[in-house]
Amino acid sequence: MAGTLVFIPAWNEESSLPGVLEEARECLPGVDLLVVDDGSTDGTAAAARAGGADVVSFGENRGLREGIAEGYRQALERGYDYCGRLDADGQHPAAELARMLDMVRSDTCDVAVGSRFLPESGRDGERYKPAPERVVGTSLLRLLMRLRLGQPISDGTSGLYAVNHRALALLADPYVCEAPEVEALVRITDAKLRLVEVPVHMRQREHGESSFRGRRAVELVVTIGLTLFAGEVLRRRHQRRQRTGVARFLP
Repeated sequence: MAGTLVFIPAWNEESSLPGVLEEARECLPGVDLLVVDDGSTDGTAAAARAGGADVVSFGENRGLREGIAEGYRQALERGYDYCGRLDADGQHPAAELARMLDMVRSDTCDVAVGSRFLPESGRDGERYKPAPERVVGTSLLRLLMRLRLGQPISDGTSGLYAVNHRALALLADPYVCEAPEVEALVRITDAKLRLVEVPVHMRQREHGESSFRGRRAVELVVTIGLTLFAGEVLRRRHQRRQRTGVARFLP
């Protein structure tokens, strides 16, 4: 696992981080751990350092898409060959990420994404059970992604990733949509990188609630649809605005 950075975006995860980091050290020996502290107001940064992780802290909460881009940017700038991502809430078993990192290290693929919903997903007969209101949204998303990406994706909102150096610069660019995982899939497939979905076991959500609820579910599906079919246009517009802003300050 030498030459590998595993990053964990975290916002107010003081209570869950110790267990996540302990499991990561046990299952991912030799990797460097980085917590991207997204403007937490609790002891997230202190818990991360106590758990043996390096920490990058934002002065204020910027949102998940900023945390994801920062994690990949840190891996790129620090010269790592491989990078993995775990969520801070404990849903992602580090042992599954270890298996995925083995795949990218052996050059089986450039990007491995863990899926909760493939036929082989789960462990010992136990499968991830999505909330009832999520089932319809997930089915629609699968259809949209197959139309846009040209390949079936069973779990487009998964945050469990393992990538090699070919994907780092691509995934380190700022995300312009509210569905960064889906935007990442668009970038990966448009760049013709080798993407593989890996059946994994994920733990059930213990805290919070699903995004696929009521009006929020409809808004999220619309957002992801725009990400899939207009994401590149939005990204180029965002880059033009950034360049224009910089030009205003140049002599």
